[in-house]
Amino acid sequence: MLRQKSKQKWILGIFGAVLLVAGFLRWGVLQPYLIRQPSMEPGLASGDRIVVNRLAYRGWAPARGDVVVFAFPKDLKRTFVKRVIAAEGETVELRDNKVFVNGEVIEEPYVKLGDYPPYGPEVVPKEKVFVLGDNRRESEDSREWGLLPKSYLLGKAFLIYYPFQRFRFM
Repeated sequence: MLRQKSKQKWILGIFGAVLLVAGFLRWGVLQPYLIRQPSMEPGLASGDRIVVNRLAYRGWAPARGDVVVFAFPKDLKRTFVKRVIAAEGETVELRDNKVFVNGEVIEEPYVKLGDYPPYGPEVVPKEKVFVLGDNRRESEDSREWGLLPKSYLLGKAFLIYYPFQRFRFM
């Protein structure tokens, strides 16, 4: 009888520890997000569920190509998902439906083809990044509301976990 109670306490302790660690990861490090707009198609579709690493930019700078979740500059209660195109100190320009960073065309196999208006050239100042949606015709991004302060970054997307047929690391 004593052995059974000891075993039950041990199992409850393990279960509690697992819940505690899962809670910490869920609310502290890893955060799920639902994609609600088509601005990141075709890579991220409306309805996709992603996991974001909230510690990714604590001590590290965002890099070109990172898919980031951030507080929308016009309404900090909303979150957006976009791709970092240029980091601080880089010059960005959009023309002829191509993106130029520091005068060189960047390869963007993830972009949904279509026409979009020219932009820049503009030098990205310290503590800011230039972000664009992959679906340039359907994206509200740095072209419209300006450069994104790094302090608005909430994390880096790294996994699509639902729907299951779209499961992949980013």
